[in-house]
Amino acid sequence: MLVLLPPSEGKAAGGSGAPLKPETLSLPGLAPARAAVLEELVELCAADEPKAREVLGLSEGLRGEVAKNVELYTAGARPAGEIYTGVLYDALGLADLPVAARALAQDSLLVFSGLWGAVRITDAIPSYRCSMGVKLPGLGALGAYWRGPMAEVLPEAAGDGLVLDLRSAAYGTAWKPKGEVAGRTATVRVLHSQLVDGVEKRSVVSHFNKATKGRLVRDLLTAGAVPTGPAELVTALRDLGYMVEAEAPAKAAKAWSLDVVVTQIHH
Repeated sequence: MLVLLPPSEGKAAGGSGAPLKPETLSLPGLAPARAAVLEELVELCAADEPKAREVLGLSEGLRGEVAKNVELYTAGARPAGEIYTGVLYDALGLADLPVAARALAQDSLLVFSGLWGAVRITDAIPSYRCSMGVKLPGLGALGAYWRGPMAEVLPEAAGDGLVLDLRSAAYGTAWKPKGEVAGRTATVRVLHSQLVDGVEKRSVVSHFNKATKGRLVRDLLTAGAVPTGPAELVTALRDLGYMVEAEAPAKAAKAWSLDVVVTQIHH
């Protein structure tokens, strides 16, 4: 099972660990692309702070994020699972997973990133600011930039099991599973259901979406569930108490779309 996650916009501080060692990161086939993005990002942030803030979409109050990017080669690095924070990662709760579940997480979770392409939760990275929606002056839009390298590397990383795609739209642009990999891929949409004047209304709400995805992954990991395909995933989630609506795609080599319907988040 390979679980594709978005990163968090906010990140924990890098800490006092050893600095980045690019050669130790997972998916070594992405190394040349990573080096190019890292070099341009650091140079941009070091040379022109106002321009860097414009490119990164940062307000004046977030100028410290630009300064952080300047130090990426020398800043302390920590496991990516500790760097990424926010609603999804709070609900996932990597730090207090049982031992077996944490081992499964290390094998199956892949976090997408505008800077790194994608990393495992054990990969040591510094804290940074660079979303997939960024358009660097030299390399262009990162979502498009990463498509080529990802197409070379990700099919092998997907192995022969389920690909559970929980990425947001911006990160989904970097790699779209194709062929038989697509046929064993499931994307998940979280719908918040509530009664309005006696009529059920469903909507996508950011908090419910992120928290439910984090909880869903945690529950799968804790249960030791390793579905081999989308149909098995539907069964596993229902066994865990989730309300899941899904239909097999009409054509082969197409990803499944699953709706997980929630009325409230249970912490």
